[in-house]
Amino acid sequence: MSHQTNLPPRLPSTFNRLAWSNLAAQSAEQVALAAAPIVAVLLLGVGEGQTGVLQTALTLPFILFAIPAGLLADRMARRRLMAGAEALRAVALLAILALIGLDLLTLPLLALAGFAAVCGTVVYSVAAPALVPSLVSAQLLPAANARIELARTVAFAGGPAGGGVLVGWVGAAPAFGFAAALSVVAVVLLSGIYEPARQSAPQRQPLQEIKEGAAFVLHHPLLRPVFVTQFIFNTASFLLLAVFVPYAVRRLALSATGVGTTLAMYGVGMVFGALLATRVMRHLPFGIVIGLGPVTGFVAATLMALTTLIASPALAGLSFFLLGAGPILWVISTTTLRQSVTPPSLLGRVSAINIMSYGARPLGSALGAVVGGIYGAESCLYLAAVIFAAQALVILMSPAVSLAQQPEMMSEPTVA
Repeated sequence: MSHQTNLPPRLPSTFNRLAWSNLAAQSAEQVALAAAPIVAVLLLGVGEGQTGVLQTALTLPFILFAIPAGLLADRMARRRLMAGAEALRAVALLAILALIGLDLLTLPLLALAGFAAVCGTVVYSVAAPALVPSLVSAQLLPAANARIELARTVAFAGGPAGGGVLVGWVGAAPAFGFAAALSVVAVVLLSGIYEPARQSAPQRQPLQEIKEGAAFVLHHPLLRPVFVTQFIFNTASFLLLAVFVPYAVRRLALSATGVGTTLAMYGVGMVFGALLATRVMRHLPFGIVIGLGPVTGFVAATLMALTTLIASPALAGLSFFLLGAGPILWVISTTTLRQSVTPPSLLGRVSAINIMSYGARPLGSALGAVVGGIYGAESCLYLAAVIFAAQALVILMSPAVSLAQQPEMMSEPTVA
């Protein structure tokens, strides 16, 4: 019976609604994120410093609201929470559309509406992985997570370009209108999902509940090294990204098109990895798949550092491809691990702690600015390779890589 896994997994229709909703939501986010800076520059005439302020407003909610979102996801129906969050994003995007139409849009208003829209993104991103285990069986978790990640990667790879093209073709206002329409579609799809009722947990002080989620991750022998690896990976990857464009123009003699094509290999790698993920996870031990992402990240960083000796754009493109393909396997396998070993009542908070590792991204960018400014981009690429080596070592020395298969699903502890 267990050998039936060689057949393509059939995911239930209620999960497929979530997958399509996720694709619509992720696409709405990417189109809006691409349109916002274009509107700021072309419509409002702002400079680099002010667009930096806008980008900060569009990333801050991940740090400020991930934990509260996780708390909410463990206290109420996750489907309703996600629908409310996506509706908030639709309202924020429609507000930008109305302000453009009335010629009232200013940078502070754009930043405020963008901030509200990204708050919706954060809540949706935290609640979705917590909802998945209640919609599919344990055996289908890897396939379900691969489907969710494929939607995210398609949106991530195509959204920025699509947003830019949309603004170029029809103007800024319709681009925000299109993103808002996608958010509404996501809400409608969510409304048709049946979410099984969860056992209601006694509500305690919010701070106590947050500490419970953090303690679970930081004391768990499998989840702690996963979190540490992810934090280090985010630092290293954003250090590399911070200096790549000026480095590529100066050292690799790439044109703007060449830089764009090379960076696009990251998205191609993500889609490739997401498409292959289910097959890879069927044929390799679970722990090996977890280790693949960090090791591939190290190989990618080494190839990029090698371009300082061999100025090859193809080498840089291969580096970005691997940087997309391997870590997608990491995301799918570690999300499955998290869902398997975490009690259902804690899933929202544990998912939020995971998203907090994104807080390393500005740290990596700042490191790139400081080291690159003092020692040059080449030093940043060498440092990135060293940091990527560190994150690979953390996971390879952990018990996670020795897992032969996906752990048994954790049930709620019985209350005496």
